[in-house]
Amino acid sequence: MISRKVNNVKEALEGIQDGQTIMLGGFGLCGIPENSIAELVNKNVANLTCISNNAGVDDFGLGLLLQKRQIKKMISSYVGENAEFERQMLSGELDVELTPQGTLAEKCRAAQAGIPAFFTPAGFGTEVAEGKETREFNGKMHVMELAYKADFSIVKAWKGDEAGNLIFKGTARNFNACMAGAAKITIAEVEELVPAGTLNPNEIHIPGIMVNRIFQGEKFEKRIEQRTVRQRS
Repeated sequence: MISRKVNNVKEALEGIQDGQTIMLGGFGLCGIPENSIAELVNKNVANLTCISNNAGVDDFGLGLLLQKRQIKKMISSYVGENAEFERQMLSGELDVELTPQGTLAEKCRAAQAGIPAFFTPAGFGTEVAEGKETREFNGKMHVMELAYKADFSIVKAWKGDEAGNLIFKGTARNFNACMAGAAKITIAEVEELVPAGTLNPNEIHIPGIMVNRIFQGEKFEKRIEQRTVRQRS
């Protein structure tokens, strides 16, 4: 069986260069590849195009890359809780392509499945549809969207084995599942890395064929983006 295990995050991120396009899993701060993002900051790569649902918060997640001006373009569904993201977008310092959330997910999934394009009703009649082919299906207008093309996809999973099989936990599955295998090279950062054959095949969410490199991360903070608590009675 082919082993996709690498020793650490530095080995996992080898080959990432200035100007490349990178997909990053997660939703808000849930399920983000923390170790990989920190290493991207340390590598000081620049002019990146990042495809991610949002950009974390000011001092965590992709917000760390924004602080150092390492991101040239963000392809996201919303600005989220990141004030610096908003500031750079409004000032024109950052190129931003806002995409309906479902469309963003499907553009990732299409790339994962090898589908070059698809039609969706989302965005028809808005700026989202400008310059794109439109077509009517069953009496309703649709917009043609192209699948993403990315150099690297970096995802975070709960468990993985040395063959690259992945299991996500709860809502951390989010965009990680559709981004795995959606780029030329997929890197998986996991909380627990086990020998091949250890995982229950019925519990695997992403097969190892979609993963090129896998490593065990360290010291996950798992910050909460918005803490909501019930008032004491």
